[in-house]
Amino acid sequence: MRPAVFHSKAREILRGFSIEVRKAFGKAILDLQKGHRLTMPLSRPMRSVAPGVEELRIKDTNGIYRAFYFVKAKSGILIFHSFTKKTQKTPQQEIEIGKKRLKEMLDEET
Repeated sequence: MRPAVFHSKAREILRGFSIEVRKAFGKAILDLQKGHRLTMPLSRPMRSVAPGVEELRIKDTNGIYRAFYFVKAKSGILIFHSFTKKTQKTPQQEIEIGKKRLKEMLDEET
């Protein structure tokens, strides 16, 4: 099983989500660790962040939640950005934060 490696800020935000949302993210991340390929509606590619990046998509009665991840890293599955989504389209600011955090984590690997 591949390790899940969290950016500290992504982990902090995930911990602020409701228990139901955290459980849904946890199950999805465990499936990724086991090598499962996730598809819509749970996961979709986010090429606007970087090639190979995908987003986990969780929804409950209180909102829409996202977490960006990258499975092709040497160290494991990188979960590098999470947020509550408030608009139909992912805000450019969230994409930019994702790009920055992914670069930080990939730079740490080298």
